[in-house]
Amino acid sequence: MKATVRVEGLEKRYGLTPALRGVSFELTPGEVCVLLGPNGSGKTTLLKVLATLVRPDRGVVEVGGLDLRRHGRLVRGIIGFSGHQTYLYEELTVAENLRFYGRMYRVADLDRRIREVAEVFGLNDRLNTRVRALSRGFQQRTALARALLHDPPVLLLDEPTTGLDVEGRCRLAALLGELRARGRTVLFSSHAFELERAWADRALVLSAGRLVFDGPASDLPANVLNLGGAHARV
Repeated sequence: MKATVRVEGLEKRYGLTPALRGVSFELTPGEVCVLLGPNGSGKTTLLKVLATLVRPDRGVVEVGGLDLRRHGRLVRGIIGFSGHQTYLYEELTVAENLRFYGRMYRVADLDRRIREVAEVFGLNDRLNTRVRALSRGFQQRTALARALLHDPPVLLLDEPTTGLDVEGRCRLAALLGELRARGRTVLFSSHAFELERAWADRALVLSAGRLVFDGPASDLPANVLNLGGAHARV
């Protein structure tokens, strides 16, 4: 099966500090993968590289068969990204935010699609609420809805459960199952893996910028965040 995400020898530095060191992996259609590691391990940098927000220093990065360096604009059209920042306009309503981004992506039948993603995240009764008036959890739901709006084949989520209550987590878990069934590829980072173990088929663990585990999520050892010391690799 052809990979939808291919990373080979990826390196990124911030000044003299290495953030990613020789990272290589592939993700295939229908795969839901969790990205783990302690703070400063490179998780956010990796997701931002894949989302074309950070330029790599070295290595090959392909999304949907497109080289990220040469076809960044096209890559942005086939990914959905939700990061630590919501990238929402606080003075606009939920619907206005989704409409703005939907027009950027030229989403067909946009009003219908807005209603669909609002239903997925329980936002129907908040579509006319300004983002600044929402709780952190509902701002996060709106950001996730925006990432899903254009039905991208690749979804990149940086700690998507931040601020979500139990209902929000359940909605996200159901969505990931649906995306898996539809052959979408999802890579999401997490600090609470034990709560989300059932969501992922596969796990990647970073430590100090190196990939120290790549294998089935069910095979992760209990001391998953301490793997860097042993440089374990599956």
